[in-house]
Amino acid sequence: MIYLETSFLFSLYFRDLNTPSALALVAKMPAPTLITPLCELEAINAFAQRVFRKEMSAVNMANAVRDLQADIRSGVLDLRPLPEAAFVRAKTLAQTLTPKIGVRSADLLHVAAALELGAARLFSFDLRQREAAKAAGLKVNPLP
Repeated sequence: MIYLETSFLFSLYFRDLNTPSALALVAKMPAPTLITPLCELEAINAFAQRVFRKEMSAVNMANAVRDLQADIRSGVLDLRPLPEAAFVRAKTLAQTLTPKIGVRSADLLHVAAALELGAARLFSFDLRQREAAKAAGLKVNPLP
């Protein structure tokens, strides 16, 4: 299974520099792919931040949210609850990885969720998160 982190998910629903790579990887992925409510929230908030910064129109945001939620409803994205055990694992990862990598707590929570949900891979464009995922034993997507 593959866990899609927010930076990767964002690139699937709003065109940016990583979109061509994200779309190419998704075309080869076995469906479904995992996300959590944390990822869904962060993606919707990232769309809204782009509107605030005048980098995305409100119409584009509404379309991106609609498309994301349609993919969840149809099963293209497998929305799973964030396991309680992910918080415990993220705290352990924070103590071992953050002093070396400087990774953010939300990024650690994504890594821990991927592990707790049984994913073997985490797809992200965030460099520190990718490093943390690899250190935790997950495979990551190639970068563009």
